[in-house]
Amino acid sequence: MSLDALKDRIPDYAKDLRLNLSSLANDIALTQQQLAGTFIVSAIASRNDDVTKAIVAEFGGKLSPQALSAAKSAAAIMGMNNIYYRFVHMAGGDYAKMPAQLRMSVIGRPGVEKVDFELWSLAVSVINGCDLCVTSHEKIVREALGAEAVQTAARIAATVHAVAVAVEGAAALGD
Repeated sequence: MSLDALKDRIPDYAKDLRLNLSSLANDIALTQQQLAGTFIVSAIASRNDDVTKAIVAEFGGKLSPQALSAAKSAAAIMGMNNIYYRFVHMAGGDYAKMPAQLRMSVIGRPGVEKVDFELWSLAVSVINGCDLCVTSHEKIVREALGAEAVQTAARIAATVHAVAVAVEGAAALGD
């Protein structure tokens, strides 16, 4: 499925999402690799097969195989970390002082520029709603790329997630 075909599946009551998807796909605040990876990790984190396939079809070819692998790794590792660190934050107590004892070596050697991986980790964390992870990754990305890059990643994450919600809702309701 292409990005245009995906946009065609967005119901008219959610046309703002269609327009946002188009404008964000041409955003110039990020490099081509950063933009493509942010779309891909956001689609994976949104957990909708059709949206993920369409986004990867549109943006996957704009990444090297190594960068595509790093984007998939960011979505996967943050899927784990967001749950764990959200628990740490919610539970309070001594958990923040305890070692996580979870393997996450890809964060140290992601296969792309560290800031790109941090940007992608931020987008996934925004979707998954992990306060600790958003705060940590936002600080690194803002210091390296600026507030506009942070906002762009959050806008992409929000829009891709909303597209997944709208497409799934439309399918369920026969819209």
